[in-house]
Amino acid sequence: MSEYIPPTLDWVRDQVELWEKSGGTEGTTLLDTGLPCILVIHRGNRTGAIRKIPLMRVKDGDSYVLVGSFGGRPKHPVWIYNLRADPNVEIRDETEVHAMRVREVDDQAERERVWELAVAAYAPYEEYRGNTTRKFAIFIADPV
Repeated sequence: MSEYIPPTLDWVRDQVELWEKSGGTEGTTLLDTGLPCILVIHRGNRTGAIRKIPLMRVKDGDSYVLVGSFGGRPKHPVWIYNLRADPNVEIRDETEVHAMRVREVDDQAERERVWELAVAAYAPYEEYRGNTTRKFAIFIADPV
């Protein structure tokens, strides 16, 4: 079994721990917003260690849309490099566990379509996009 490296931000680490301890019955929303999150389990691209990150739940049929917004910060979140290196992930949606494979969305028409889904699920994405000049990485996680 691979080593697990917890998230570095305290509130994110606390959310992951609550999710894990409860089996997906608690810690499944973004702080006190009530907006649903998923937990994405992936491998670190340099360490090979298990990483866990909560992201906003954006559904596209049986697939999930993963947005690398990082709150509109100038740099990409580290997890996108992990997904580019190893596209096999596990997604936990409350108590459900799904083996998934991600692909980065490059096609402009598809990006626009899933961006609309993302903003409908979490309106602040639009504000985040206005806070930076970088192009957000967007992935679609499809069932294996």
